[in-house]
Amino acid sequence: MHIRFDVPADPAYPGRVAAAISGVQLRKYGYVGAVLAAVGAIGFAVSRGFAWGEQISPLWIPMIMGGLLAMLYGPWVRWRARRRSGRYAVEGAYEITDDNIMMRSGSESGGIAWDGVDQVEDTPEFWIVYVGRMPATVIPRRLMSAEDAETLRAFMTERGLLQSAAGA
Repeated sequence: MHIRFDVPADPAYPGRVAAAISGVQLRKYGYVGAVLAAVGAIGFAVSRGFAWGEQISPLWIPMIMGGLLAMLYGPWVRWRARRRSGRYAVEGAYEITDDNIMMRSGSESGGIAWDGVDQVEDTPEFWIVYVGRMPATVIPRRLMSAEDAETLRAFMTERGLLQSAAGA
């Protein structure tokens, strides 16, 4: 397998990459926030039904607020990543072989060996490549030809790396 494609200097592209990678890492804040807000709302409602509710209410309100703030943290970080990364738009390229993924962005380049990849998550726009439990890079499907994308999908499936087919 030998796949090569270019990445244009699109100001929106680095933001989409940053949002995809940070979204994976920040997902847990949304879950924790939802649990905090739900427990706070239930506790507040239950405490209102008892005589001691007036004394305990100050405990539930901050729990609800903390939960809402935790749920908003992920979207806020993704928004900032999109806004700040627009100035990083430079031309680049990917070269993917049976051995590794080589990426070039401007004058910088780097690579990841397939042997070091633990899993690949399928999203609508990217394949997110994980080394260990951390997302290391993305492979943009929209910039590849359909044949190359299918070849790479088959390669990752054969190696047992592809996690889901949500974006297919």
